[in-house]
Amino acid sequence: MGSGKNLNTFIIIYSARLNLRTMAGHNKWSKVKHIKGAADAKRSKLFSKLAKEITVAARDGGGDAELNARLRQAVNNAKKQSLPGDTIERAIKKGTGEIEGVAYEEACYEGFGAGGVAFIVEVITDNKNRSFSDLRTLFNKNNGNLGGPGSVSHMFERKGEIVLSGENEDEEKVMDLAINAGADDIVNEEDYFSVLTAHDQLSSVAGSLLKAGAMIDSQKLIFTPKTTASVTDSSTARQVLRLFSVLDDYDDSQSVYGNFDIPEQLMQSIEV
Repeated sequence: MGSGKNLNTFIIIYSARLNLRTMAGHNKWSKVKHIKGAADAKRSKLFSKLAKEITVAARDGGGDAELNARLRQAVNNAKKQSLPGDTIERAIKKGTGEIEGVAYEEACYEGFGAGGVAFIVEVITDNKNRSFSDLRTLFNKNNGNLGGPGSVSHMFERKGEIVLSGENEDEEKVMDLAINAGADDIVNEEDYFSVLTAHDQLSSVAGSLLKAGAMIDSQKLIFTPKTTASVTDSSTARQVLRLFSVLDDYDDSQSVYGNFDIPEQLMQSIEV
């Protein structure tokens, strides 16, 4: 297993702001953040996404975080983003039915952007028909088109991602910990590490890392691209990043994934 530097060249994954750094390909994302930093400052939207994830996790697996791995991950991620404790408790109670709440559904939508770039959008919504219509409009208005189930998902692979705090030790030590814990790969992003796992090994690897003393910022399931679309034209790159941004900002979206490869120099020159 290498250092994962090859991943840095192309993977851009947004994780619903459960942690603003929970991405494989973080160096690319750091260039995107300056383009849409104002949107990332909308913490009310971030808190809404966090609360939705907690509610759905509690609904599907119960309100005891010790027995519900997804809920435990959601709560930990929320705490890292300073979601108030009373908001976390309300979200759990809504999920378990102790207090009245919106009936949320999870859905995954697929589509293409300019240059043949593939996108996957995960949503939590109270109205799938509305979300489908909204996303179709967003794709159409931004030089893309919403596809059917399976249209792009075959280009991606489901993985687990664990983001380790920059307070962890050097890369060699973190790599040893990750290897011993059963991780597939590790990406060094200077001030933090991204550990990638098989989708069904996320909890066990995270647990092993914690026992070994690693400091975990967040953990969740993500999509990583098997193939990438190279974008070297500035106009196409601008359209791709614009679509990425509007999908990300959509109220129902939890995670947005794209397989675009934009050179760093071009990324730096673009304003969306």
